[in-house]
Amino acid sequence: MRQPFSLPAGPGRSVAAARTWRLALELEQSRHRDLLLLPELRDSYENLTAKVLAAYVWLDQHLDFQFALKADDDTFVRLDVLVEELRAKEPRRLYWGFFSGRGRVKSGGKWKESAWVLCDYYLPYALGGGYVISADLVRYLRLSRDYLNMWQSEDVSLGVWLAPIDVKRVHDPRFDTEYKSRGCNNKYIVTHKQSIEDMLEKHQTLAKEGKLCKEEVKLRLSYMYDWGVPPSQCCQRKDGIP
Repeated sequence: MRQPFSLPAGPGRSVAAARTWRLALELEQSRHRDLLLLPELRDSYENLTAKVLAAYVWLDQHLDFQFALKADDDTFVRLDVLVEELRAKEPRRLYWGFFSGRGRVKSGGKWKESAWVLCDYYLPYALGGGYVISADLVRYLRLSRDYLNMWQSEDVSLGVWLAPIDVKRVHDPRFDTEYKSRGCNNKYIVTHKQSIEDMLEKHQTLAKEGKLCKEEVKLRLSYMYDWGVPPSQCCQRKDGIP
């Protein structure tokens, strides 16, 4: 699922500018039919959680599907590999991505969580650069939407929403979805924080050479999530992990 679009109307933006955006989006939609338009939402980071939840509600109401991939617009996804692996997975209670359980609650800046009162860490969640959930969890979110709290970060919110239910959490280091990329590895399925140039290079390398990276590069270590210890001890970075 691509990030859904909502119109950038609001303070500092004129009605004429909003109309121009609307026409541009309607033209894109008429040509490619690949957008989910949510005109009732003002497009802002503060509304990101509400926007993602609204997209899930729309998906459950209008489409027949087994899994939903949520990815940012600066994320490159190996859809061929992802779809092939999903064919072998049970389409039930799946929450698949790169998990964190030791994230300290942000007290300032863009990610400040003023309303967070649960504990001093975020609950375990799949990082928002890209993750997959099964259709039954999307339905659960739609049916529960009137009872869900909206925190600043949509990925943190999803982790809380799914925390009390029986979910199969699958941590996969092939999801390079942290706040900055760990580099390039030919095993990666999802790679976040990619520029247009990065994406074009990866696409061309795949088309010409059948691999993701012109040259594999490691910028920082990865980890396997340890579900047998408290979340604050979950994620010890080690060499040898993609």
